[in-house]
Amino acid sequence: MNAGSPLVEFSGASVVFDGQVRALDDVTLAIRRGEIAGLVGESGSGKSTLCRSLMGLVALSSGTVNVGGEPVYRQLAQDPLAFRRRAQMLLQDAVASLSPRMTIGHALEEPIAIHGLPRAETLERLAGILRRLGLPQDVLAKFPHQISGGQARRVGVARALVMRPELIVADEPTAGLDVSVQGDLLNLLLDLQREFGLTYLLVSHNLNVIRRVTERTMVMYLGQIVDEAATRDLFSAPAHPYTAALLSTNPAIDPGRRYRPIVLQGEMPSAVNPPPGCRFHTRCPVAQPRCASEPPSLLEIESGRRVRCHFPFSLDPRRH
Repeated sequence: MNAGSPLVEFSGASVVFDGQVRALDDVTLAIRRGEIAGLVGESGSGKSTLCRSLMGLVALSSGTVNVGGEPVYRQLAQDPLAFRRRAQMLLQDAVASLSPRMTIGHALEEPIAIHGLPRAETLERLAGILRRLGLPQDVLAKFPHQISGGQARRVGVARALVMRPELIVADEPTAGLDVSVQGDLLNLLLDLQREFGLTYLLVSHNLNVIRRVTERTMVMYLGQIVDEAATRDLFSAPAHPYTAALLSTNPAIDPGRRYRPIVLQGEMPSAVNPPPGCRFHTRCPVAQPRCASEPPSLLEIESGRRVRCHFPFSLDPRRH
């Protein structure tokens, strides 16, 4: 497959838990090979469910999710280890993802044994990755509780990269880290992406992280993609009122810009009983009667820009 062609494709993907909780609802999206895509939204919007379904950890109720043009479930059924080498996940709680009874060295060697990789060659590759990540040799003899949060994140990166994946799904990779450590980790991820041609799906509540790192950003609300654009365009001219509300709560993104002020009222509705019509209309300050009865479609309003709204904002940044 050529660079820039889709590596990840969701088509009409839905996940319903216990027959009533619609965690994902008709999600269609694509992530190009070699792209760094961002995913944002409040807690409960469906971001983690989307990531877990991409990794085959949650089954779709309907629709499809493909990696490399082939359904994830089929790849897992035919050769689960091959798929796990192809796609790796970086978790928010890196320490909890490591066994407390296993040294860091053993944790890093474990995938080599599980996947039956050539031991000498892979250990040499792992040593190179550790040097690249700036992890001291004495870390290998320590247990997870004996290392810092920043070191634990680097161990997670090393554990993922030793598989030489095509895709890395990073769920809140910088959460809980000091600003300086966040910066170091983001620089590292960018360097590795350029060096190995990796494709990233980066999930974060930190809009500054998303703006700094990603090329394209998708915004989720109550299980649906509601806004999608090149990151620079989405931040300069949010089309969906929910996106504008997220940006207006974080003026540090760009102190010189004055986003249209939007204060969201109340909590996100329950996925068990989502509102009729537009799911955002119960909190939207610009909602009109049509919004309460007619669900909007996710439409491309200009090249590379999709929005799920009957009355999207102007894309002229001077009017925000």
